[in-house]
Amino acid sequence: MTLKVTEAEHGGWAVLHISGELDLVTSPAVRQRVHGAVADGRHRVVLDLSDVLFCDSSGVGLLIAARRLMRSCRGSLRLILPARGAVDGSHVNRVLAALGVRRLFEVFPDVDTAVDDTARALSA
Repeated sequence: MTLKVTEAEHGGWAVLHISGELDLVTSPAVRQRVHGAVADGRHRVVLDLSDVLFCDSSGVGLLIAARRLMRSCRGSLRLILPARGAVDGSHVNRVLAALGVRRLFEVFPDVDTAVDDTARALSA
């Protein structure tokens, strides 16, 4: 499966919508887009992972590195991980929870909530 990344601006947040598989082959492209947003002066980034069907350790590493980058420039990183109607939620959410790193991220159910500065993140 191919990776597709589209970018939009919502209320001062750079929103990167990622679809496909986040793995060893595709993670560098997403990393480059996050670094590009920061280089352009955008320090509030949302990664919309609602259409990511698979995430391996490289994808998790990318998310942790993106968090570290945003914290280093005093920015904010938010993830969109919708429940998809299943008890255990999206694939990425399950992977992050299984690895014990889900609590590191501010997670929201959709773009509108993620870019709302008054919204509260979902609990881990």
